[in-house]
Amino acid sequence: MTMNSARALALLTASALALTACGKKDDDKAAPTSQARAVSVGQVETRPLGGGIEASGVLLARDEAVVGSELSGYRVARIYADEGDYVRAGQPLVQLDATLLRAQIDQQAAVAAQAQAEAARVSGLDGQGVLSQEQIESRRYTAKAQAASLNELKTRQSRMTIVAPVGGRVIERGVKPGEISGGGTTPWFRIVRDGLVELEADVNEQDLAGLAVGQPATVTLPGGQQVAGAIRLVSPRVNADTRLGKVRIRLPVREDLRAGGFGKATFGASGQAVTAVPETAIRYDASGLSVVTVDANNRAKQVAVRTGRRGGGWVELVQGPAAGTRVIIGSAAFAGDGDLVKPQPVTAAQKAAN
Repeated sequence: MTMNSARALALLTASALALTACGKKDDDKAAPTSQARAVSVGQVETRPLGGGIEASGVLLARDEAVVGSELSGYRVARIYADEGDYVRAGQPLVQLDATLLRAQIDQQAAVAAQAQAEAARVSGLDGQGVLSQEQIESRRYTAKAQAASLNELKTRQSRMTIVAPVGGRVIERGVKPGEISGGGTTPWFRIVRDGLVELEADVNEQDLAGLAVGQPATVTLPGGQQVAGAIRLVSPRVNADTRLGKVRIRLPVREDLRAGGFGKATFGASGQAVTAVPETAIRYDASGLSVVTVDANNRAKQVAVRTGRRGGGWVELVQGPAAGTRVIIGSAAFAGDGDLVKPQPVTAAQKAAN
């Protein structure tokens, strides 16, 4: 080989090595990008908590009055109300036959008057020896006892007309004409006070925290009718077996709301804006709760959080990233600190799946 040929071969070898080294550096730079993990990303938002929660339940009277008679042995003479009627407080519902009682009152009135007259005759005779003191006291006691008996009969007479204790709608009548009072345990009437019927819904324990008194709700009846209402009461306890809590929904007075019927409630947003994150962004591990944020360079970082109420697939952040921070949602939330990720927009289908 000539000197010129050797020199040319050396130059070619050096150039090849330089190109190889350059290509390797470029591959090293490109490697992290090609290895970035695709993740679904949402963000921390300021939003009303709630919405999207559904629960079924039973229509119940908000307050129910049970009506019967305190008296026994009297025949039902007349009935003034029936199921479905609206009655006012104090309105007559049943009239008992008072014929026998009036005769007893007349008889007792005569006996009481006679006893009072006998007591009057011994007035002023105390200590005079005309009658013994025992006889005098006996007449006075008899007069008082007979007067008390008369008053008791008159009290019965005042209760021969059974009246409605509250105004509202009669939902049950259990009395018949000719029936004898005190003969059974079935209430004569059941009245829904003011006609107010509400839904008592069974709500999952995890959803209770996202509900609040006054929050709007829509109740759907079996026939498809929808009734707008609002939460009146959120039960402070959860059934230990079913893990369900009771929620009472106030509804307007309507003819198609029947106590004992079925209804399904859909709860709207509570209206109170809070800092919240999608529920699927929360990470649970031995160190507590956290989310994985994504910075401007698409690097992941685990951040500890404290959570509050839940509702509609969102969780309130009592402590954590500010609104607008990007967070990884779904199973990809387990990306480690410093990992390079490739954020992907979340589709409606993904939201439903998550």
